Amino acid sequence: MKLVQLPDIDGSMLGLVGGKAAGLGELIRAGERVPGGFCLTVESHRSGQLPERELVEAYERLGGGRVAVRSSATTEDLPDASFAGQHDTYLNVEGTAELVDAIRRCWDSLLTERAVAYRDAAGIDEAAMAVVVQRMIDPVAAGVLFTANPITGCRTELVIDAAPGLGTAVVDGTVVPDHYVLGRRTPAVPEPGGCLSAEQLGELRAAGERLQERFGSPQDVEWAIDAEGALWLLQSRPITTLFPQPPDTGDTRLYLELGHLQGMLRPCTPMGVSLLKTGGSMWFQAAGAKIDRRDPLPRLVSIGGRLYFDVTDFLRSRTMRERIGTSLEVYGPRVQGAVLRMLDDPRFAPRPGLPIHLGSTLKGASRMVPAGLAGVVSSLSSPALARARAYRGVAEIKRMIVPPGESATAAERLRWVAEDSHKAVMSIDMRGILWPLTAGMIAGTIPAALLKGIATDEELDTVLGGMPHNVTTQMDLKLWDLAVTAREHRDLFLGTSPEDLAVRYFAGELPDIGLAGFLAAYGMRAAAEIDVGVPRWDEDPAPLFATIANYLRVADPAQAPDVRFKAAAAKAERMIETLARRARHRRPLRGRLAVFFMRRSRQLTGLRELAKFAWLPAIQACRRQLLLAGADLADRGRLERADDIMFLTLDEARAAAHDQTGRRELAAMRRAEHERELRRRIVPGALLSDGTDVEMLAPAGPAQDGVLTGMSGAAGQATGRARVIHDPAGARIEPGEILVAPTTDPGWTPLFLTAAGLVTETGSPVAHGPTVAREYGIPAVICVRDATNEIKTGQLITIDGTTGTVRVEPE
Repeated sequence: MKLVQLPDIDGSMLGLVGGKAAGLGELIRAGERVPGGFCLTVESHRSGQLPERELVEAYERLGGGRVAVRSSATTEDLPDASFAGQHDTYLNVEGTAELVDAIRRCWDSLLTERAVAYRDAAGIDEAAMAVVVQRMIDPVAAGVLFTANPITGCRTELVIDAAPGLGTAVVDGTVVPDHYVLGRRTPAVPEPGGCLSAEQLGELRAAGERLQERFGSPQDVEWAIDAEGALWLLQSRPITTLFPQPPDTGDTRLYLELGHLQGMLRPCTPMGVSLLKTGGSMWFQAAGAKIDRRDPLPRLVSIGGRLYFDVTDFLRSRTMRERIGTSLEVYGPRVQGAVLRMLDDPRFAPRPGLPIHLGSTLKGASRMVPAGLAGVVSSLSSPALARARAYRGVAEIKRMIVPPGESATAAERLRWVAEDSHKAVMSIDMRGILWPLTAGMIAGTIPAALLKGIATDEELDTVLGGMPHNVTTQMDLKLWDLAVTAREHRDLFLGTSPEDLAVRYFAGELPDIGLAGFLAAYGMRAAAEIDVGVPRWDEDPAPLFATIANYLRVADPAQAPDVRFKAAAAKAERMIETLARRARHRRPLRGRLAVFFMRRSRQLTGLRELAKFAWLPAIQACRRQLLLAGADLADRGRLERADDIMFLTLDEARAAAHDQTGRRELAAMRRAEHERELRRRIVPGALLSDGTDVEMLAPAGPAQDGVLTGMSGAAGQATGRARVIHDPAGARIEPGEILVAPTTDPGWTPLFLTAAGLVTETGSPVAHGPTVAREYGIPAVICVRDATNEIKTGQLITIDGTTGTVRVEPE
């Protein structure tokens, strides 16, 4: 079938007629007013032959005259890719010759540079082009309607942009349109001198509400109003840029995103979220809290696969709301300011009561506080003994993780994951690890208060450089040692792709550079490693080979990571001596205390990574058991493949193991959702339950030409070429370049060893990335919104980690 009339099209024909035509067919079936027309299907495009006789007949049945010729690719107007403006549309086409020419130009637009780049970015391999031909409408006004606010994400607002004449001027951005933001129930008030009346605004709002209900998601609608006042709908497609809306609780809620505090903005798999809640609930139970088995951590909510914390009850608490600002400093000024503005919102008016269960809190405090005080004091008194206790705790946790044997059933493996896997690691003090770690964090923060007015922030950051006893730093330096060993095989490791090197490693075809020993110690790590759904380095060492190649490009011996680390450590020791001399003259007592805590900090603060490191063997063991259980379920036809189990929750997987009901469709749907979310570049830090990105409500601050503003992550300045990286797997960064990334976690830190500095879009001063940057002595600027889009690879930039700014240098 090469030509089909629009009324004969429905959504099931997407592969034949493309997204735009399928949407128009559904609009007609819904009873909406749509200009008459037909669709030249993808069969004609694939053959390269126009059915000219059918085309002429269809054109004449429309009455001839002027028509609109519009692309309708199989990849556009989809739930996760709109392709807005990527393919061509031609208006006021008249006559057979012009019609044929316009159709061929629509076909050609499938292969333009911009369309190909868009498909690549969206992860779409193949596309075909159908073409819609419709009778032209002569509008007195036209424009676009969004049934949710595309800027803030608010689902309770509609946005209408309108202009006199053709709507292409609004879509192309060549006019300043009348702009309306309408609430669902508020009166529609026209602009003085605008092109729409109150009645027309109301008609558009009603049409938008009908379409959203019909299609089940917020819609982007093109419309036109003719001289008789009739409203015509020209297109309706999903708004693909909206961040997923939080679950409907029947109440306005405020959620804070947690992932970026751990350097993770990518979505977490459903199994990853489920295991995090299961493990976390075990710790709270050990602390004396009551846990609801149906949802052990109800304030921890997955939205778009990201982990959010519901802070609504804290914001509404008369007792706690005034203190919330200080606790939000770790989120950076944008999120902190956004949440503080919500204190004036009547939906978060103060109420009596506490947001916590007082009995459970007191019970937990009675268990933790005495032991915690004793543990912190003893750690500060004898830091070497404290470190030894912490390392014994890590070893004990690893020894206590005993998964089921080879003959275990899927149900037995899943029971172990749900009930036993985290028992060792989720003790109240994590087998003695927490108190030395806490002592180190306290020791690292006290000097700033004691030396206020004596030491600058940059000087205090210097004291934290080259910090010993950090398992992540030790891991990165061990990886450098592998690169040193690999120098005699430099051409092999630089000339072969990381993926091919990984295949050859498992086949035993690579020279021995010590990778097996490295993986024995660190193979449970990866980027986004808190998600059990993510492959570990011992499953896929390709990222390690990419990093080794980066290290092999270091030509200046002074830039060798081990040399830089030792230099940062020596600089830190010199700074302590400098501050000690300065403080003795101005504040002797405070100075002595500050020096004591700075020295203790250098002996204990590096342990901050140890708690997470101790948790990873449990996650790795769970992953192995889950994949074995998934393979069993796949063999029985209940899943398509073994790793589909990562797209179920623990309860769903256990149910699949016990009953005859498969979860193939559910896992496939969630995998597709997860893959769409992997491509999302911006994740709201603060989100309302109506979908509003709270940061977007803030008034725009004064802009400085060429300067991006964030916050300090690690002091210092650096100038270098930018290297924008979205995923550390296989990433390449030249020595001296400045890494620009959405966020960073320990899986990214091997890249730091050759970087001159770090810029991230999110983060916290206490997150992994800035902490490791300080320890390596490189500056870091965090919370630079949209940095990976504003900065391009190869641009010369200067970052100031003290002031929290990034300047794009003129060239």
